[in-house]
Amino acid sequence: MITAVLFISFFILLFIGVPIGICLGLSSVFTILFASSTQLMYSNLNLSIIATNTYTGISKFLLLAIPFFVLSGNIMAKAGISTHLVRFIDDCIGHRKGGMAIVCVIVACFFGAISGSGPATVAALGAVLIPAMIESGFTVSFAEALMATSSSIAIVIPPSIAFVVYASISGESVGDLFMAGIIPGIMMGVALAIVVMIEAKKKNIQPPHEKRSWKERWNSFKDAVWGLLMPVIILGGIYGGIFTPTEAAAVAVVYGLIVGIFIYRQVRLKELFEIFVDSAKTSGSIMLIVASASLFSYCCTLFGISSAAQALLTSVSTNRVVFLIIVNIILLIAGCFIDANSAMYIFVPVMLPVAKSLGYDPVAFGIMITVNLAIGQVTPPVGVNLFVAMGLRIKNAAASLVSGKEEYYHVTLPMISKAVIPMIIACLIVLLLLTYIPQISLLLL
Repeated sequence: MITAVLFISFFILLFIGVPIGICLGLSSVFTILFASSTQLMYSNLNLSIIATNTYTGISKFLLLAIPFFVLSGNIMAKAGISTHLVRFIDDCIGHRKGGMAIVCVIVACFFGAISGSGPATVAALGAVLIPAMIESGFTVSFAEALMATSSSIAIVIPPSIAFVVYASISGESVGDLFMAGIIPGIMMGVALAIVVMIEAKKKNIQPPHEKRSWKERWNSFKDAVWGLLMPVIILGGIYGGIFTPTEAAAVAVVYGLIVGIFIYRQVRLKELFEIFVDSAKTSGSIMLIVASASLFSYCCTLFGISSAAQALLTSVSTNRVVFLIIVNIILLIAGCFIDANSAMYIFVPVMLPVAKSLGYDPVAFGIMITVNLAIGQVTPPVGVNLFVAMGLRIKNAAASLVSGKEEYYHVTLPMISKAVIPMIIACLIVLLLLTYIPQISLLLL
């Protein structure tokens, strides 16, 4: 009965549109109150354990990296790094068929390595790249779906907030997770580029421009190099033993300020307050989810739900292949409804011990979970990246010319859901490879 109260209240709140952090917290509170009032063995429970466990969930030094990575990403976005990255990648490969869409995939990977957030990547790049893809011949639904899917790689390419959360739960090294995420992120990018080339060939989409000269490429590289260096500095510093992952996040903020204020000169001192406020809002929402998910996970442990789930998983999946199939199915379904950070706190404590008992490497398991949840960012009905892409106001130049007033494209959920299917299939192929050949993720370790 306690299990039913926890999960039924959670899904009711979720389906009526309550934010995920509130869903997790309120369902946990309802369950604690129900258990303390109806079960004699839990009669000593009181509301003070809610405050204790939510605080314990976020009072980890490792999680301090999250607000710093969020702030550094916002600073670099404000500095206009996206414009410089688009120009450089376009100069390199924009002369190929479907070149602008391939540019979208590559730039999303690089920008994701700066922001660490899928929705932030869509918001920062979509207004520039979606119109460019439409102009080069792609449909608006395909362009928005590709922008959303490419941006989901942001939580796989390091530095990734999802990896920080997984490390805080599992005790694994953040640096190892960052290094392990590089090849899977690149594989997802290559898979999406193949989808683009197939679409370009099918629609006979021509290159948007002639091949650029090496001089033009060098000039655009000099402008973009400051943004390209950020992931190198972070990973190099961590693996060189210069600083910890949390210190690396702080270094990223300082580096972003130097680039934004003194090199690109796009960030003014008076704009810093707005950047700090936006970063605080984003960090606050993430930490609320982490705190609520910690309380939810505590309830699962306290009431024996986690132990029962582990026993069930162990009994039905003594074979590692079967276990991994079950895990992938559960996570892909969960990704349709909840965000990556929440899913980590709910499922990792249950699944990771079973994975370890079957001899599966915990770092590779973290990569597999993260890729699953990255796909979840573009799977309806709650694919957050899809909704961010659909929310962008993309001007319809042809319709505006005819009507004499500004017209905008209107993409519905069924339209973008249909367009995103080939991209999800491509990412699922990558997921299967990473799941059953974990050595791919561990190659750089």
